[in-house]
Amino acid sequence: MTDLIPVFDGHNDTLMKLYQSAEPDKEKLFVKGSPSSWHIDLPRARKGGFAGGMFAIFPPPLEDAPMRTTAPATNEPMAPELSRADAIVSTTGMASILLRLERSGALSVCRSAADIRRAMAAGSLATVFHIEGAEAIDTDLAELDVLHAAGLRSLGIVWSRPNAFGHGVPFRLNSTPDTGPGLTDAGKALVRACNELGIMIDLSHLNEKGFRDVASLSTAPLVATHSNVHALCPHARNLTEWQLGAIRDSNGMVGLNFATGFLREDGRMDPNTGLEVMVRHIDALIEALGEDRVGFGSDFDGATIPAAIGDVSGLPNLIDALLEKGYGRELVEKIAWKNWVAALERSIG
Repeated sequence: MTDLIPVFDGHNDTLMKLYQSAEPDKEKLFVKGSPSSWHIDLPRARKGGFAGGMFAIFPPPLEDAPMRTTAPATNEPMAPELSRADAIVSTTGMASILLRLERSGALSVCRSAADIRRAMAAGSLATVFHIEGAEAIDTDLAELDVLHAAGLRSLGIVWSRPNAFGHGVPFRLNSTPDTGPGLTDAGKALVRACNELGIMIDLSHLNEKGFRDVASLSTAPLVATHSNVHALCPHARNLTEWQLGAIRDSNGMVGLNFATGFLREDGRMDPNTGLEVMVRHIDALIEALGEDRVGFGSDFDGATIPAAIGDVSGLPNLIDALLEKGYGRELVEKIAWKNWVAALERSIG
């Protein structure tokens, strides 16, 4: 195994795991060690060279759907809407956990690329406050100001369900992302407000018409924090050739999603998925976007990932796979962390 190359990651759902845990001391659970079935805690992060990333606040459905082990259907339905009242409760709860972790010294909430660099240099987990699904935000956008003041710097307008701002894509195999209408008027206002505040917009769960709306409205680079290549895995969550071209032309960024259902051609959520499948998507992303616009967007603690990685401590296995493929160390460091920091600098300052 090579010397540890630090990783700054585009997406994880660890805050949701902590929020849903019955353990009252969330800070201790993260700092001392979480259940082995989880993917991220501080000891394992240090072992794997995980230097930080976008920590997502995801307002979960009221009742979790069972995890699939087979591929989704071609007519998979959209997840139902979530009320704003329910979303506010979970969003506030997870934001509180993130801020308490910072107060405990477990991580640093970073509001700029310079903050990320300082945290990494100091050996502190560099964390960007991200929301996946804007259900907690009112259409007058007053809540957006409050969240921005609390540290919000990255926002996915939708998860894979509709809300007041737009429509997500269903978890549907053999489907393009063209699955519904574009942004609402409130969604278009949200894009403009994020541009003004310096909040990065994440396109990962947005459908194609919504993507086109953001591309036509936004003055910031187009970013998909955790998405893969539709030509290699024909899932509605993955990016088509047109979308990849739009991201490239905006000097944006894509983070490779480790979820096996978005990696495998058959869409199966199967941990027995080789690292070569991940490398194949990295190859395709670099071909489409160039070497400066590709990174990782693991979806740790929110997906079935390859057993060869297992959890955050297994990140060096993916790093080694890229090196063994012939990627030079300079390029691997770009993919592992430098490209994300540069993309955030272009988006949030």
